[in-house]
Amino acid sequence: MIKFKRTLTSLVILFLVACQHTPPATTSTAVPSLAPSAIPTLSPKTSTETAVPPAAQITTPPDPTADLSESLSFDWNDPGIYQAGLIPSARDGVDLLATAPVYSMTVNIDPAAGLVTGFQLIRYTNNESLPLDEIFLHLFPNLLGGSIEISNLKVNEQESDWLYENSDASVMRVPLADPLQPGAAVLLAMDFVTAVPQDVGRNYGVFAQVDDVMALAHFYPLVAVYDDNGWHTDPPVEFGDPTFTDAGFYLVNVSAPDEQVVVGSGVVVDEADNGRVHTQTLAAGPARDFYLVLSPDFAVETVTAGETTIRSYAPAAFAEGARQAAEVAANALRVFNPRLGTYPYTELDIVATPTLALGIEYPGVIAITQREYDPETPIYEGMANSVFLETTVAHEMGHQWFYNIVGNDQLLEPWLDEAMAQYVTGLYYEDLYGLPAAESYRQSWDDRWSHVNYAATPIGLPVGVYDGAAYSAIIYGRGPLFVEALAAEMGQDTFTTFLQAYTHQNEWGIATTESFKTLAEATCQCQLTEIFDAWVYPK
Repeated sequence: MIKFKRTLTSLVILFLVACQHTPPATTSTAVPSLAPSAIPTLSPKTSTETAVPPAAQITTPPDPTADLSESLSFDWNDPGIYQAGLIPSARDGVDLLATAPVYSMTVNIDPAAGLVTGFQLIRYTNNESLPLDEIFLHLFPNLLGGSIEISNLKVNEQESDWLYENSDASVMRVPLADPLQPGAAVLLAMDFVTAVPQDVGRNYGVFAQVDDVMALAHFYPLVAVYDDNGWHTDPPVEFGDPTFTDAGFYLVNVSAPDEQVVVGSGVVVDEADNGRVHTQTLAAGPARDFYLVLSPDFAVETVTAGETTIRSYAPAAFAEGARQAAEVAANALRVFNPRLGTYPYTELDIVATPTLALGIEYPGVIAITQREYDPETPIYEGMANSVFLETTVAHEMGHQWFYNIVGNDQLLEPWLDEAMAQYVTGLYYEDLYGLPAAESYRQSWDDRWSHVNYAATPIGLPVGVYDGAAYSAIIYGRGPLFVEALAAEMGQDTFTTFLQAYTHQNEWGIATTESFKTLAEATCQCQLTEIFDAWVYPK
């Protein structure tokens, strides 16, 4: 226990989870030259095709065969496709299929060229009380060191124009010929080509091809969130998580060279191989995003926890680290399932990537920096990388609830997922190792906060208001200390009840600071304005 305590106390010095690594001074990144124009202009499209092209018509070397791609055909409206990835008690989540954004994609991945070529259908339903005249989509590759080029846009099978909304071409605006009425849906279709940066650049290298690993975060056009404040299209800063999304459904047909091991959100519902190209269909949802990563070097370690199969991918030389990561994830499920509500998916994947962050969360997938798997090169002198690996995996597992199941605006209110993930990581240590271990981990929050001299900076500010050091200190340090103080104020048993109610009532929705406070007050039958004023709200 003393060694464990000393290790965890030291850990805070370099423990950089999801979005805490200060970006390099330079963010220049080598990419294939496919960047769209940075000038916002109306872009007429000339294609006369109206039918959805099969995968075989979208080719990158090596070329998939027509009969291979046609064997993988599914109805994206079939709820049974998505139920395959949900445990029985979570299968009512497919009830959202009628109103949530639905994405159907056919993508061909060419690692040799650093390209992803795709065709995408998006069904977007207006869930608001007023008509919408336009739809906004994020083009994150144009922000993350790569590029994405859109062509052949159609709205309800009619050719359509669109605009780059800003000078960096990271948002596209699609005007609608007829306003989209409340309850009505529109179908967007488009081709896209995404060029992947060939070194680690912005936002920790979440989207990059390095060391034979192609990490494809946010590689496709993604519909922005619309709420009472309008469309959320503000670009993210270079630290913090870049996305704020509605829960949606994804049916994705992926083709890649046969030697590549492909890992993605959701589950594989069909696959085929012609000896040159491996093609598989993945179904995911409800989910906040869709993530892919591939490498020819991945080997897999598998464990089972309850109704969930955990697959942990890393180069074969790091098999021991992959096994440890899988066991930590299994233990996290055993802790979090009874405390927060059962993890909804039948599968959870862990992948070793070259990311600069120690860990990053995606729906059903967590990406861990490959540095943590290497026993020969310590991240911090005198400390085993296995300590970092356990803490990082446990934290990212917390995000499967606080970010994915319970959504929040990660740009405007990052404390709602990061501070909560930190807090439940403390519960992980308490339940597995006892109170002394939990107190050691808790000390790391205090140590973080000490880096800004215990400044009483509110935790409820947008990411961009903090500088990099303050973001880590306040959101990851002061943030979980607030949650701990709130639990003491409400009473620990009452707070446990609140946590379960919070995850249940906000399942697949979007929580806010105000909805968090309102439910907490209803649960404890008490007023919490004073403690929120002291810790959360801007002064």
